[in-house]
Amino acid sequence: MKFALGISLLLVAASALGAAKLQIYVANSDDDKITIIDPTTDAVSGEIHVSANPHGIVPSPDGKRFYVSSESKDVLDVVDRASGKVIKSIPIGLRPNNVAITADGKRVYVCIRGKSWVDIIDTVSLEKVKSVEVGKGPHNVYRSPDGKMMIATAMEGEKLTVIDAATEEVKFEILPGGVPRPVAIDAGPDGAIRRLFVQLSSLHGFAVVDWATRKQTAKIMLPVAPPDAKPLIPATFSHGMAISPDHKTLWVDSMLNDTVNVFQMANMKQLATIPVGRGPDWMVFTPDGKKCYVSNAGANSVSVLDGATFRELKRIPVGKVPKRIIASE
Repeated sequence: MKFALGISLLLVAASALGAAKLQIYVANSDDDKITIIDPTTDAVSGEIHVSANPHGIVPSPDGKRFYVSSESKDVLDVVDRASGKVIKSIPIGLRPNNVAITADGKRVYVCIRGKSWVDIIDTVSLEKVKSVEVGKGPHNVYRSPDGKMMIATAMEGEKLTVIDAATEEVKFEILPGGVPRPVAIDAGPDGAIRRLFVQLSSLHGFAVVDWATRKQTAKIMLPVAPPDAKPLIPATFSHGMAISPDHKTLWVDSMLNDTVNVFQMANMKQLATIPVGRGPDWMVFTPDGKKCYVSNAGANSVSVLDGATFRELKRIPVGKVPKRIIASE
């Protein structure tokens, strides 16, 4: 009897572990919740309530937590994945924007938009331990594919600051040729960066920056917009892009045309234009590359795009003004 009970408990535990599956998480920036989408059904499967105006969201490497910045409450919410509850709200700087986590999960970097630095949070003590100057108006921060660096963008500073993840000191800066917005990182199989694709304010397209020389080498323009087209956010003509998992295509949105545009990585030739909802913002692929999910900030929805046929499959209603979007198991 005890043996049978033990087997039963093991089966329950295995079932619980097996239940963990890929979900899409959408930060609704004019709301107080994260919407969860099940990519197997493309339907809303739940939500996580957080502090008002969530901006950035990042999972811990072990999958046990989310870290979510609140732009209006000046805190970083620590969310327990199992319960979906906020276990702590960590006070940080004025108007926190996007977030990133180190490869070992020990540090979370948060752009402090109202100041000129990124705050660094220790994930054991759940306290801010350091701030690093990166230029006025920090907006987005990214971990390099090899995990060695953190890259922060400064809007008013018009630069990218590269921070050594081991020493937490600035290594160098890159001037992208304008006000930097979202960035996509082109890296080789070993994680070594080759190029950066940088969206710039008032540019209906993106800049290509060579990593070795730290110089802008090209500007790629999106299809011409109607003369009366107005972006959802002033001076924000394009605000979201992603590289497909097979590394063959770059997907770039247009806030003027309400489209997603697909380019070949090899030569930057445009392959397709996909109509989506009003004000397309950030996007994310499923790991297999079969689907790309795009936040429509002006339509309170998420578009589901087919990675092979370059067409919209579905629009899913979510919360108010969805922006940052991630895929996580």
